[in-house]
Amino acid sequence: MVCIYCGNETQVVNSRPQKRLNQIWRRRQCSGCGAVFTTEESAHLSTSLAVRRQNGPVSPFSRDKLFLSLLKALGHRTTPVEDAGALTATIVAQLLQNTPKAVLDPSDIAKTALETLQRFDTAAAVQYQAYHKD
Repeated sequence: MVCIYCGNETQVVNSRPQKRLNQIWRRRQCSGCGAVFTTEESAHLSTSLAVRRQNGPVSPFSRDKLFLSLLKALGHRTTPVEDAGALTATIVAQLLQNTPKAVLDPSDIAKTALETLQRFDTAAAVQYQAYHKD
C-alpha cells in the first residue's frame, strides 16, 4: 500500500485480526515521509457473497439491507444505529463461518438474524419476525 500523504511505499508495523468484525487492523509507516496511519482490511461482501431468491435469480449480498432491517426492528432502543451496526457485524461473521459456499439462502440470513436478535433483545426479535414471515 502507498502512503496516503506522499505516495511512497509503506510497511506494516503492527497487525491485529478482529474476529467479530471479520477484519484486520493494521498500523502502517511510510518509508518516505515517516507518517504513521491505520488501515482496516475486510472482504468486499457484495462481490464475495450472493443471495439466491426463491424464484431463481442470484443477487449480490447487501450488508446494508441487513443493517436496515435490523435498524427497523431496533427502533425502540436508545442507540438503534450502534446496536444495528454491531449486530450486523455479528450476523455476517456467523453467516461466513456457517456457510461453506458463497451463495446464501434468504431464509438462512433471516434465521441467523432472528436467533441473534433473540439473544440480544426479545422485543426486537418479535418486531424482526413480523417483517420477515416465511
